[in-house]
Amino acid sequence: MTANTTTQTAVSYTDLLRDNRNFRYLWFGQIVSLLGDWFNLVASAALVGMLTQSGLAVGSLFVVRMLAPFLVSPIAGVVADRYNRKHILIASDLIRAAVVLAILLVRDPGDVWILYTLTAVQIAMTGFFDPAHTAILPDISSPHELGAVNALSSATWSVMLALGAALGGLFSGIFGMYPAFVLDTFTFLLSAALLAQVRMPAKLASAAADKTVAAAVRQYFNGLRYLRAHLDVLIVALQKASMALFLATAFQVIQVAIAQQVFIVGQGGGISMGLMFGLTGVGSGLGPILARKLTGDDPRSLKEGIAYGYVIAIAGIMVTAPLLSLPIVLLGSFVRSIGSGIIWVFSTHLLLQMAPDEVRGRVFASDFMFFYLGSALASSLVGAALDTSLTISSIIWFLAAISVVPTILWTLWVMRGRREVV
Repeated sequence: MTANTTTQTAVSYTDLLRDNRNFRYLWFGQIVSLLGDWFNLVASAALVGMLTQSGLAVGSLFVVRMLAPFLVSPIAGVVADRYNRKHILIASDLIRAAVVLAILLVRDPGDVWILYTLTAVQIAMTGFFDPAHTAILPDISSPHELGAVNALSSATWSVMLALGAALGGLFSGIFGMYPAFVLDTFTFLLSAALLAQVRMPAKLASAAADKTVAAAVRQYFNGLRYLRAHLDVLIVALQKASMALFLATAFQVIQVAIAQQVFIVGQGGGISMGLMFGLTGVGSGLGPILARKLTGDDPRSLKEGIAYGYVIAIAGIMVTAPLLSLPIVLLGSFVRSIGSGIIWVFSTHLLLQMAPDEVRGRVFASDFMFFYLGSALASSLVGAALDTSLTISSIIWFLAAISVVPTILWTLWVMRGRREVV
């Protein structure tokens, strides 16, 4: 990875948290909300697996988790550019709190459809939350803070995946799944209370926006036209989808199968599943932080870093594929997540640099929409493959092989950009 000596981190993470009150409360709210989110994911996957004993049913849960925000993304992008982003975040948390509590109604295989329905509503609210959360970052930080804000916010997502998934796996494995849903409810409520402390700037981009439905439709299509007219932005916005389709979400479905069929530790494989998701979080959190020390916030170095991220992720998948032992699988999960974390964080920061405020919400909604579509496709395909005669190991090897395609395509695009600069 190319070292960058001219672009330095403009502000330290400790200075950022000490001096920027708004980001501090946003960050605290993110920590609490994500802790419950990953409790919820592990508990939901374990519950579906235990009730149905079906890989396709587990894969379908991941499909629901990705299709729901995909379907609301067009609306979510417009909403993030038209209304107070802080209010969107709080409303999303409150609705998710009520929905998660209702999962306690799921008690037998015939109730699984209830879990799918509630999960769809919960994650649809996440579809509103995520683009608004990313789009709000420049609203509450100065330009010289933005690199640190994005890196810390993205790393927090990963760290809380590690902590939340590990605790969720241990908690579910020891006490069962239902207490995890109760805890998740309280985390969303606490997150909403923390977000309420954020003070938005007096002038919002959406304050004078036309609030009619016709205007909303025009804004949505204007956002699509912006992406079509800016191919460089569109290509960067497709990287999360590529990562999900080849490197991330497909692998998450396989992790559930590994925990429940190969290395079973705890009730429903909850402990082994939590360990895998936990190390995934550690890797995806540490990877971008360490890589950013080499790249800084220079766009060219960030693009090169994404190429290295693809290579590292493929290496992690190859380490996992033989399924030699649980420790080796954990190592492979860790290495893979370093690469995917770099792709996620660096592509997000590139979009923060490239997208103007008036379309930022729609750009990130499209970014997440592509990601959710790729995730849903990966979940359905891998879930179906797990119910065939194919072995888990052979499916993982296939993922490693086809992941070479996006790696080559991105590298060629970066090399073309370097030639054009020269």
